[in-house]
Amino acid sequence: MPPLIKPSSTRPELARDLGVNHASAIVVGTIIGSGIFLVPAEMMQAVGSAKLVYLAWLVGGLLSFFGALTYAELGAMKPQAGGEYVYVRDAYGPLGGFLYGWTWFVIAKPASIATIATGLVRILGTFSVLSFLSENVSSVNSFLHSFAVTWGQVVAISAAILISLLNYLGVKKAGEFQLVFTMLKVAIILGIVIVCFSSANGMTGRGWSNFAGTFTGAKGGIAGFMAALVAALWAYDGWNDLNMVAGEVKHPGRNIPIALIAGVATVGVLYVLVNAGVQYVLPASVIAMSQRPASDAVAMVMGYRGAVIVSIGMAVSMLVTLNGTIMSGARVPFAMARDRYFFRALAEVHPRFHTPSAAIVVQAILSIILLLLGGNFRQLFSLAIFAEWLFYMIAGSTIFVFRWRDPEATRPYRVLGYPAVPALFIAAAAVLLYYTFRENWPNSFYGLLVILAGTPVFAWFHHSGRRGT
Repeated sequence: MPPLIKPSSTRPELARDLGVNHASAIVVGTIIGSGIFLVPAEMMQAVGSAKLVYLAWLVGGLLSFFGALTYAELGAMKPQAGGEYVYVRDAYGPLGGFLYGWTWFVIAKPASIATIATGLVRILGTFSVLSFLSENVSSVNSFLHSFAVTWGQVVAISAAILISLLNYLGVKKAGEFQLVFTMLKVAIILGIVIVCFSSANGMTGRGWSNFAGTFTGAKGGIAGFMAALVAALWAYDGWNDLNMVAGEVKHPGRNIPIALIAGVATVGVLYVLVNAGVQYVLPASVIAMSQRPASDAVAMVMGYRGAVIVSIGMAVSMLVTLNGTIMSGARVPFAMARDRYFFRALAEVHPRFHTPSAAIVVQAILSIILLLLGGNFRQLFSLAIFAEWLFYMIAGSTIFVFRWRDPEATRPYRVLGYPAVPALFIAAAAVLLYYTFRENWPNSFYGLLVILAGTPVFAWFHHSGRRGT
């Protein structure tokens, strides 16, 4: 581990302003994006059975819960900014930690922010009053290239800037925003569930009989179930973001485990309820063919107003996810810079707001660049998917390294079911990596190349006399 920059009495530091409610909202609010509203169709196309879709949600939730339990011990033991960067660095050395941070900073987080902001705009575009979002604000045509910016891109960029500004002005402000809007998000989701079950018998009058329905055009078999499980795990993704802001959580030894465990459990219950509500209203064949199963289900009960409610819920959901993603992402380059393995300016804490202000600004700039590129950034995001789960697996494995190397270290929380629980999570990540690579091997291979491209960058910071400048 490299020598840290020694703090001085006048040097501003991150403030531990996030309570257990804020931390729980980061977990719940960041996980629940648009996935629960959309992926039931993809899952039904994969397995062709309402029961198997339900099973995939349950298994995905359980595996994610195992991951949360594992990260609860790691986060309570090492409550520092950067989360997984810290665990990988301390377990496997600075190069491993840097490659994680490099991947997150260059591709994963900016592409995630761009994806979420674009998703928010697409949801807003479903409202007739906002149909102009697809129109061009300006366009430039030349002999070699044509470039256009739409109103949708302007709105997406504005959302990224405004949420970044909120995080710049203080983690407590961002935490309060996360808490209030996560509560609103949960209320809307519960409202959707109530509406679905208020239908007398569901579509075609079958109601509970829909749970025994099938879709004959599904992929089926083990491959189909794994595809459905992958979709469920993507929908559960994001619970690890809390660990990245661990340096700003009050009483982290207590609050991080509570937030992770309660947060993932809450999401699991909500996902199962929403899926049950959709299946109660719509038969398997309709779910498989629907682009927005949750919206269609509510519309069947309430008409156009129902679809509007779901769209509002999706917009709120995406906005809260955007806040959690921006909040967590900036802490990774900040932690690397504090270790003098990245540009020193990114290690600065704002003297008034006590936030990693420079890291937040640079992250916003990278995200805006991707948003200006339009749909091209989605290719970058697909490169990052393989890398994300690779590092989930590596970070999860550090619990075994620390238990073996530092058996007497202070552990405010010890994962229940050790070593089986973390081992199952690591195995699940490995299986997910295998299927991700097999189904999309070109992008997975390029993602691996992006990770390895960080090696010479690390060497430059490590060996150059300009290290950390």
